[in-house]
Amino acid sequence: MQTFVGLLIPFLGTTLGAACVFFLRDAFPVKLQKGLLGFASGVMVAASIWSLLIPAMEQSEDMGKLAFIPAAVGFLAGIAFLLLIDHLIPHLHLESSVAEGPACQLRKSTMLVLAVTIHNIPEGMAVGVVFAGLMAQNTTLTLAGAFALSIGIAIQNFPEGAIISLPLRSAGEMSRSRAFVYGTLSGVVEPIAAAITIALSSVMTPILPYFLSFAAGAMIYVVVEELIPEASEGEHSNISTIGFAVGFVLMMILDVALG
Repeated sequence: MQTFVGLLIPFLGTTLGAACVFFLRDAFPVKLQKGLLGFASGVMVAASIWSLLIPAMEQSEDMGKLAFIPAAVGFLAGIAFLLLIDHLIPHLHLESSVAEGPACQLRKSTMLVLAVTIHNIPEGMAVGVVFAGLMAQNTTLTLAGAFALSIGIAIQNFPEGAIISLPLRSAGEMSRSRAFVYGTLSGVVEPIAAAITIALSSVMTPILPYFLSFAAGAMIYVVVEELIPEASEGEHSNISTIGFAVGFVLMMILDVALG
């Protein structure tokens, strides 16, 4: 039951964020949006370090000076995996008018949702791999730490849900309820990715450090490739920097205090 709740917490964050469409008339103000993008980046970077990379290296201590190998290999594999997905799935970022990935005839709203969905895959994997490690009774992972990761990702999912649903509504493309559904659907992939990761736990346990760092690499890819560039474009980039600092410190506190 604890694992089930832990997997659903990030999805709840996306759903609550998407529900902003019922209470706000327009998209977030530019300053707030940049602050939230920076905040999400900070949370993901801190989660990658404290919840994934450091445990991966701790679990490889028996390798001595080569303990960095699983973390380094997994991290680079995670980067490569997201790079591949970015090229295979058509998607459109919020501030862009040019779609990425293979050419297609999908609607703008669908490609916006696909962009956020791509972001959510590594987050779901990260939660799943930590809970899989707990189920395997790995001593470097704790239940409190796993929930800290879930809560941290849920916090950064809140603005993601809103950043999808609000523009879809304000652009006049759809009703509030339909925009809410689209925003919510962008987060469905997280519990699915987490559940698949846990289902593979029997295969994963012997190479858990690689999977932990794989999830970290995938999340860092999202931050560097998408979130930080979007947050830094145009004016008020200093606000995104402040948001990054707040998100990073909050996630660090959650992980250390609860883990």
